[in-house]
Amino acid sequence: MKQLKQLQAQLTSHGLLSDTHTHTHTLSHLISCSLTPSGDLHHARQLFDRAVFPNRFMYNTLIRVYSYSDTGMESVVFLLRQMMAQGFSPNNFTFPFVLKSVAKSQAFEVALLLQSMIIKTGFASQVVVMNALLHAFVVSEHVCYAHKVFDGIPQKSIISWNSMIGGYSREGDFRSAFELFGAMRNLGLEPDEFTVASLFSVCSQSINLKLGRALHHFIIMNCLEADLIVNNALIDMYGKCGEPDSAQMCFDMMPVRNAVSWTSLVRAYAKNGSLALARSCFDQMREKSAVSWNAMIDCYIRSNDEPHEALVLYEQMKLSGIVPNEVTLIHVLSACSKIGNLVVGKRIHDHIAQNITNPSLKLLNSLTDMYAKCGHLDIALTLFNMIENKNLVSWNVVISALAAHGVSLEAVELFRSMTSHGFLPDGITFVGLLSACSHGGLLELGLHYFEAMDAVYKVQCEVEHYACMVDLFGRRGFVGRALELIGRMPMKPDVVIWGALLGACRIHGDLRTGLKVMKQVLELEDYSSGLFVLLSNLFCELQRWEDVRRVRKMMCGGGVKKVEGRSLIEIGGDIHEFLVEDLRHERSCNIYFVVDQLTDHLMCLAPFSESLEPLWL
Repeated sequence: MKQLKQLQAQLTSHGLLSDTHTHTHTLSHLISCSLTPSGDLHHARQLFDRAVFPNRFMYNTLIRVYSYSDTGMESVVFLLRQMMAQGFSPNNFTFPFVLKSVAKSQAFEVALLLQSMIIKTGFASQVVVMNALLHAFVVSEHVCYAHKVFDGIPQKSIISWNSMIGGYSREGDFRSAFELFGAMRNLGLEPDEFTVASLFSVCSQSINLKLGRALHHFIIMNCLEADLIVNNALIDMYGKCGEPDSAQMCFDMMPVRNAVSWTSLVRAYAKNGSLALARSCFDQMREKSAVSWNAMIDCYIRSNDEPHEALVLYEQMKLSGIVPNEVTLIHVLSACSKIGNLVVGKRIHDHIAQNITNPSLKLLNSLTDMYAKCGHLDIALTLFNMIENKNLVSWNVVISALAAHGVSLEAVELFRSMTSHGFLPDGITFVGLLSACSHGGLLELGLHYFEAMDAVYKVQCEVEHYACMVDLFGRRGFVGRALELIGRMPMKPDVVIWGALLGACRIHGDLRTGLKVMKQVLELEDYSSGLFVLLSNLFCELQRWEDVRRVRKMMCGGGVKKVEGRSLIEIGGDIHEFLVEDLRHERSCNIYFVVDQLTDHLMCLAPFSESLEPLWL
């Protein structure tokens, strides 16, 4: 740039950049040189803005550079309008770069306007232009529009077919994707690595192992070269379809591997419950990218529900010199939400405020959810009110938060505000809303919204919504109505439904119904220790000690183990976790020494206070 500016000075001093049509070509090349990878976009834009007679080449050059930016669509559209106002029609170089920028911003309405312009200017027969339009519709999740464009392309290229197959792959529509693949083969077109990778991706999303294996055999039988992209997609497919051994076999046969290969194998083991093997693969990686760290952190959160390990790994990631990205922060905030770790959650919030100028909506939603689940509803509401472009997830997070904190009427009011702003509720919205009605004992409102789900909002009632209503009836003492509702369910009641009803039986001392519920529970293949604990507590409150022992015996005989209770305490900004008779803590000896001293002290006081006896019983 230093040498270019020296050359610019020479051109200016010799009058070769004067405001005439003659020297416009020279200025065009000067702008073009300013936009090389080592150039200066700001300097190029200043040159362009001073041009009295800008030409189409200048406009196209600037539009091309802005199209590579994630936030350049406004500049691209402005330049396009200015270009047309100057009397220059867009050509087959202009449209693809404008559409590329539109695709990055997923601006569907702008893509529609450009489609009309392309047709009017006669470029609808240009395959490069139509491929760019097709891609813009695909990434904006309007595959039906993309298919109309696809059908209108007279001479389709392999890029056209790949874009369309990729579009159906994004939607998880394996039938349409493979139908296009078949049509493509019938025309004699050979698939490339992007075609095959998209097909493996749709098999992964639909968890269609049979189709994935068939595609794998097709590659082998037709001697198609499986490059790095295809092999990585193959590992991902086998991992998501529950075949980690096949994923490992494909991984071992790869001549070249990259971070994506290792990360796919880590996810394959983690998804199938082999967290130790996943961590072993992760530790063997020579070069770990942010994506690799994110995958392993996510494994700890999802696979074995070990958010503490996820936070430890996050700290190791920072120490290794890898800068956490937004995906990392979302994962860590999820871990904080699970264990109520407000300390790390606040650190993440500070990091976002200091380092991220425009945090994504997903990150803001995760931050709001973290504060809500860590008990700071006021901060969660403040963040929610600060979000300018809220989506349905934003509303769902806060409605669920209000429900969890027992602020039921406010949750209902927020739901009404959400619908008045034009947002259509989904199943998650109604879980939060009905939960709020249940916690607040709002029977009439709960019934109203439960009946309105299908009739008004066209949202199908799932088992979670029935569980909320059973809980609502149970809390109000209408155990019989809860049983009637269960009898009318279109699906088989699960452990959550029976658990809600058994909890109501315990609250109201309804032993007869409780025994009926337990009979239904024992017929289920999957049930938790919590239901046995509920029944045991019901017998305890009715002082039926023999039945309590019988329930405990049933648990032991059936191999049902009570989930360990965990206690968390924050000291000096650090979170400490304890289980019953836990010896893992580094200062456990000192802790138990103090506990023993307190126990001895209380035992000494026991003869003087009979009220202590129930404590020890």
